[in-house]
Amino acid sequence: MKELLTQCDDINRRRFLQGAASSFLGVGLLPALAGSANAAFEDSSQLRQIATAKRVIYLYMSGGMSHLDTFDTKPGAETQGPTKSIPTSADGLLLSEYLPRLARQGHHLAIVNSLTSTAGAHEQGNYLQHTSYAMRGTIKHPSMGAWVNKFLGRDNVTLPSSVVVNGGSRHPGAGFFENRFSPVMIGSPERGLQNVRNRMQPEEFEFRYGLTRQLTTEFAQRYPTKNVRAYGDMYDDAVRLMQSADLSAFDLTKESAETRESYGKDSFGQGCLLARRLVEAGVRYVEVTLGGWDTHQGNFVRVPERCDILDRGFASLVADLERRGLLSDTLIVLASEFGRTPRINQNEGRDHYPKAFSGVFAGGGITGGQRYGKTDATGETVAENTVSIPDFNATIGYALGLPLNQVLYSPSKRPFTLSDKGQPLASLFA
Repeated sequence: MKELLTQCDDINRRRFLQGAASSFLGVGLLPALAGSANAAFEDSSQLRQIATAKRVIYLYMSGGMSHLDTFDTKPGAETQGPTKSIPTSADGLLLSEYLPRLARQGHHLAIVNSLTSTAGAHEQGNYLQHTSYAMRGTIKHPSMGAWVNKFLGRDNVTLPSSVVVNGGSRHPGAGFFENRFSPVMIGSPERGLQNVRNRMQPEEFEFRYGLTRQLTTEFAQRYPTKNVRAYGDMYDDAVRLMQSADLSAFDLTKESAETRESYGKDSFGQGCLLARRLVEAGVRYVEVTLGGWDTHQGNFVRVPERCDILDRGFASLVADLERRGLLSDTLIVLASEFGRTPRINQNEGRDHYPKAFSGVFAGGGITGGQRYGKTDATGETVAENTVSIPDFNATIGYALGLPLNQVLYSPSKRPFTLSDKGQPLASLFA
């Protein structure tokens, strides 16, 4: 058996180990534990700023959220359409009428109205927003969550380092980093994390796990590379997760009916609740996706529907984190791949518009009740304090105290930093 294992090619070894995870351990292989990568730190003495946040909840509005109908309303402008503005709990800060609950949390929000991007297609925009780098056919860049966990490590060693809820089909994941920095994908907050319960008696499990280690030890010693070690890490992570007392963090039934109702019974609202439970248990980076923002048609029918879901989930998350004493060191980020055209098309819709759009920060040391940057009177052009996608992502790294200029090398020996050449919006912080 040992000879067979050491002689088989990479594909067959991978298939064997994937099968072993199920047959020997009684669990399915988590998507986040598949694949391989490697990276190296440059020897550097980069200084880190003082961290104001310990963890991140990233709310991703997939499809391109209309800025004029959400966080950058233009009362009286021809481009505004029928969407009205309402006051918030912060003096002078207006939001769309479709976000009444979030308006009551305005004093916690720092709204960035001057975002601009170079990518106007969904796949490319999504990739740039998550990685700070343009999509290339020759390399896959790490997502922000992978960078965070590469630098900071796990807060709870028995739980995944990062989790993506309701999305992930186009998520860059760990990019060229090692597998252990890949996020775990949760398709449904209601179902939580699947295939991690031990189906065996403890004695049988220990026997099979020990047998697996015996079968792979010789090969690992013979080929002590990162890719081979990744297989061992896969088993160790799976076993720690299966045995973790904190697996209950994925179980929403532990919450009261009142709390679950407050977030909204939709998948985004329940995803926000799951995110709160996970960061409370020590997961550093949780992303929750809300799709449906690609409003080429019927913008003023579809956006209010999307906003009602966003409004309930986001506002409840802010209030819940504050009530539990977690908001001050949890950074909430709301982002989208681009905005929508201020000019309304013939189908009462708005088209792709990377030239000017909005994002939001809350908690994690951010000073609330403010706007950063602005667009012109029609919302078509950035008029003040232009913010690039790398700048926006550098702000996340800044809040976490990450070394923004630290260079890491891809397997092809190309140098990369967390947010390319992005500069953080330091003035947002207290």
